[in-house]
Amino acid sequence: MTDLLIISLVKVGRKKQLPLLEKVRITDIGAEGNALARVENQVVFVPMLVPGDVVDIKVKRKKKKYLAGAVLRFHEYSSDRIEPVCRHFGVCGGCKWQHLPYELQLKFKEKQVADNLMRIAKVAVPRPEPILPSPEIFRYRNKIEYTFSDRRWLTKEEISSDTDFEKEDALGFHIPGLFDKVLDIHECHLQPEPSNAIREAVRRYAHRKCLPFFNLRQQSGFLRNLIIRNNTKGEVMVIVVFFLDEIERIEGLLDFLSREFPQIKSLFYIINTKKNDSLSDQVPVLYRGAGYLIEEIEGLKFRIGPKSFFQTNTLQAENLYRIALEFSSLTGNEIVYDLYTGTGTIANYMAGRCSKVIGIEYIDEAVEDARLNSEINNIRNTTFFAGDMKNVLNDEFFNRNGRPDVLITDPPRAGMHESVVKAIMSALPSRIVYISCNPSTQARDILLLSEKYDVVKVRPVDMFPHTHHVENVVLLQVR
Repeated sequence: MTDLLIISLVKVGRKKQLPLLEKVRITDIGAEGNALARVENQVVFVPMLVPGDVVDIKVKRKKKKYLAGAVLRFHEYSSDRIEPVCRHFGVCGGCKWQHLPYELQLKFKEKQVADNLMRIAKVAVPRPEPILPSPEIFRYRNKIEYTFSDRRWLTKEEISSDTDFEKEDALGFHIPGLFDKVLDIHECHLQPEPSNAIREAVRRYAHRKCLPFFNLRQQSGFLRNLIIRNNTKGEVMVIVVFFLDEIERIEGLLDFLSREFPQIKSLFYIINTKKNDSLSDQVPVLYRGAGYLIEEIEGLKFRIGPKSFFQTNTLQAENLYRIALEFSSLTGNEIVYDLYTGTGTIANYMAGRCSKVIGIEYIDEAVEDARLNSEINNIRNTTFFAGDMKNVLNDEFFNRNGRPDVLITDPPRAGMHESVVKAIMSALPSRIVYISCNPSTQARDILLLSEKYDVVKVRPVDMFPHTHHVENVVLLQVR
């Protein structure tokens, strides 16, 4: 036993020190939006840099095909680097590309789409059409969720200072990769006002009334989450999530918000006593106002409830749907399937240009919203089904509802299950419009579909400025 312990200690002592790379010039942007350099034919990934920066890099992780590191010091700043707008840039993980000019952000997103189609799909594809820029690059989001924490995240500089931050709490965003660490946010440029004003008013009220912020490790406290939604008319929905069902305190905060912000047309609260922040299984309680907001896209009205999925960049969503419609080439006689239909936005948008639309979604509440959205728009040629896509799509379903002439699919980031891809190829629609927020899983699915389909059009769409995320629309045509 002693000999084994000695051997183990010797092995630990012999562990190789990871290298320091000096005066490395950043040349590109690679996976997950990280900057990229090459040192002695080896790829090095480093976050938060711009091509043209020259830096010293401390290697943190060494793999066979790449190194990953962090910046120790700058020797030269790229001429392309710009000053970030947000004071939280570099610590908050939300807008990692604010130091990149917007035209360069678009360039690297286009490149990401092309690289994934070439490297993963491995099929002949046409040159992608130019990426569609977002109409707004700040204050474009219609939904933001903040988290309360009784102890805020401290930066390295704060930890090494003499100041005592022990008792400071936070109302802000999770630090990426750390479930219990929350960065205190005092400004956010993602959502239009009164978003910031509501957050800061809640903070002040909570401090004045001594309402305890949540402790994620100990599962204690009172205030847990704050969710703010808005529509393009400037109307607001607020959902406050509490850990304890203390109605007097809850009503005090909600009454305060109603008085201070007449823009709040819908006010909810949720009691969440679980160990995680997921609200999919929670029941929102309407405290005041309507139980929804109404958003309009090209004359169609869509009800947005507290748990409804709706594209977070409303103005760009309208452009995205136009591209999907253009790629569909509808003549008015087609049966259209809309997979992962959510609240039926695309299905209802397409309904006036085809014979009928079949929408499928696995979340029951979303399907109810989709049916309601058809009803309020007097649309009578849509039918919605709830269920797991891989179980719903089969020959019996196709025979009962008609086989699709055009199929639109907009899956989550994980893409489509292989059995769903096989079911699509069995139904053999003449055209598939594949909308994706993850070009790598989209490319993987296109590789499977390439057995029977060719890619004929590609159009990236920027839904999320200042991030590496990009939406991509691909038209596939049966051979």
